[in-house]
Parts: sequence; C-alpha cells; structure tokens
Amino acid sequence: MQTALMLIDVQESFRHRPYWNEEELPRFLARTNALIEGCRRRGVPIVRILHADGPEVAGNPFSRTSGHVRPLQGLAGYGPAAEFVKSRHSALVGTGLPVWLHQHGIRRLMIAGIRTEQCCETTARHASDEGYEVDYVTEATLTFAMTQPDGSVLSPRELMLRTETVLKDRFATLCTVEQALERAQ
Repeated sequence: MQTALMLIDVQESFRHRPYWNEEELPRFLARTNALIEGCRRRGVPIVRILHADGPEVAGNPFSRTSGHVRPLQGLAGYGPAAEFVKSRHSALVGTGLPVWLHQHGIRRLMIAGIRTEQCCETTARHASDEGYEVDYVTEATLTFAMTQPDGSVLSPRELMLRTETVLKDRFATLCTVEQALERAQ
C-alpha cells in the first residue's frame, strides 16, 4: 500500500502565539526529524501542509504577509513531494491534497505535526472517513496546555492521551516513529 507522510502545520507561526511553550519542542523536533529522515531513506513522499488564515496583516502570525507561514526552525530540511496551504482544520478541505493523493495512489497516511488535538486529529478523522488507512504518530506531534470550561488545565501530555483515546482503533492506528516507518514498507 502506497504511504505518504502528512507533515501538518509545522511552522513558525506558532512561536508567535501566546500559548507557545518551548518545553516540549526538543522532543517533538527529535521525533519528527527521525520520521522525516526515515521517510527520506525509504522513499516515502513527504507532504508539507501549512496553515494560513485570518486577516492578511503582518501582526497575524498565520497570514502569509507575516513571514511566519514557513517551516519551523529546527525541522530537518527536506524537499516536499507536494506542499499545500490550508485555511481549515482538516488538510483535506479546500486544498488540492485529495487530488494529489488520488493521482499518486496513496492509501495510507502517516499523520504528524502541530497541534495534536486540532489539525492533526481533524485530518486523521477526515482521512479515515474518506477511506484512508491512518497511522497517527503521536510522538511526532506537538500541542500546548489548554484550559477546560471548568477552569482546570489539561497538559500537553493529557491532550495527547485524550487524542490517542478517541482515535485508537476507530480512526487510526497509533504508531511510534519506528512502527510507522515499518508499516510504510
């Protein structure tokens, strides 16, 4: 089965958000860079997905005019097989990604990127509903603490566990970097 890595929203825009936290960044970059390198060695296409929306003003880090809608510093360099810019949570909405996947015979997607419970999870659910086999590589995702309606805070690790709980065996296969790369063979 032809596999591709979807590298979602791994971009500088997040460094300019009030919730940005460097604490989890070294782990995320190490695991994501290992995934990129493994895909490169195996010839697995890597698709870069960037997020741009909101007003086109320099002060909006997700506007193209800000200069921040570009790969995150510290991410391993790679030549993407394709690049798409999205303005919705799912990378499959409003982009040419579905057509590209079909044209290249891709049936399995490895999902990695920023934010674990938002664009990565939404893309995984959408892809599953569209009939793709999804390998969700949680250790190659990044997120930030969130405040619940009752005022308590969910840590990034708690958000990752929540995402794994709702995706496992329903929308995706949970994989380590090594497991995802092995499945891509």
